[in-house]
Amino acid sequence: MRLAIFEDNSALQFTPISLLRPVFELLCGQYTSRERLLKSILVDEWGVLIRPALVDVYAEEFPDAKINDAIWLSEGQTLLINGRWLPSNDEISELSQVSSDTVGVMGESVAYLLLEPEESALLTTNAWDDAIKKIASTRKRVEVTGVELEYPWDLVNQNHRQLLADFSLNLSADQYNGDTKNLTIVGPSDLVRLSSSVEIDPFVVLDTRKGPILIEQDAKIQAFTRIEGPAYIGKGTQLFRANIKAGTTAGPHCRLGGEIEESIVHGYVNKYHDGFLGHSYICPWVNLGAQTSNSDLKNDYSEVKVPLAGVSVETNSVKVGCYIGDHAKTGLNSLFNTGTSVGVMSMVLPVGELLPKHIPSFSRFWLGRIDSQIDISNLFQLADLTMKRRGLALSAAQRQLLVSLLDDTTEERERAIQWWDQKRSSRPALNH
Repeated sequence: MRLAIFEDNSALQFTPISLLRPVFELLCGQYTSRERLLKSILVDEWGVLIRPALVDVYAEEFPDAKINDAIWLSEGQTLLINGRWLPSNDEISELSQVSSDTVGVMGESVAYLLLEPEESALLTTNAWDDAIKKIASTRKRVEVTGVELEYPWDLVNQNHRQLLADFSLNLSADQYNGDTKNLTIVGPSDLVRLSSSVEIDPFVVLDTRKGPILIEQDAKIQAFTRIEGPAYIGKGTQLFRANIKAGTTAGPHCRLGGEIEESIVHGYVNKYHDGFLGHSYICPWVNLGAQTSNSDLKNDYSEVKVPLAGVSVETNSVKVGCYIGDHAKTGLNSLFNTGTSVGVMSMVLPVGELLPKHIPSFSRFWLGRIDSQIDISNLFQLADLTMKRRGLALSAAQRQLLVSLLDDTTEERERAIQWWDQKRSSRPALNH
């Protein structure tokens, strides 16, 4: 089978967490959508249809992928799958039997479609979404039962359910029930799956009464850590006296402490110290300073709005945390409000009160105000230093993408700075 995963026009609704990656490379459960599909379906060749700005970075990370390649699409039948569709396990198993006269739909969006070679000519780099919808209009509609992801909080809200589904897939060959002599397991022990290379100190508790727990190879779990399932701890991640609540995914090579509840920590994240993180999505290379915490519930229990790229969006949820883009840094005792959006390469220096709900990419909050932080060479130096601590480096393609994003987010920064300055100037003066 030939498989191509595509982004549609809703991809940027996942800002800031999708600014440096396609939507199908966002985590939910144990895997990204791409990982789950490639592990579950027998695929001979695969490709993607993504935003042009992401092409070089994606090609660097996945050299085997056919990227925005119309010639490849013309060489044979290709199953197109929307990267925002989170299918059930049963739907994934049925994808190999999709016929060319049907189209899977989720509301008004295409979930999947079997593309014929001659139809590939309709797809262009800038208009494949419209072309796919046009082709879909000629097919018999089949309503899918999976989930249509539309915003960052949808990933977090679905994470608990997806952890259960991914555990039942049992896709990883190098995980098994290892030595549990240092563990206290509360609940069914067969719901604990450990790699043989996991290091676990005494006085660690794994609670499987609400769901399974999977801990990948080379993870290290320090004494007095408690993990409540369903939960996933990725390769090389270290937990320091952490309290991990149900519905949490910790991606690879994180350093995590404190309390984490129903959150997705994508990977390469530092949250070493105490502090609360709840109902949030944290991108790679973020450093959360000691006692950094977020609110995920308003005092009046009302539904939360989140400013995505500065535009307030209804979540229709009461439990909503923060969404922090790549390479963001927070200082000691940073306090994030309910439903906060923090952009790529932003710097947050707290002032002892709740921070703004919208901090744009390449900006900083310090001395009680937002300003523009656009010395890109200094930001690159910091990012490169951070990555080299984990044996990686900022590539030329990544640098170019960040330069492009700096330009694309200029207007968003300017609006945020103007709004914040107006708010500060309207505050009544204090009487002494």
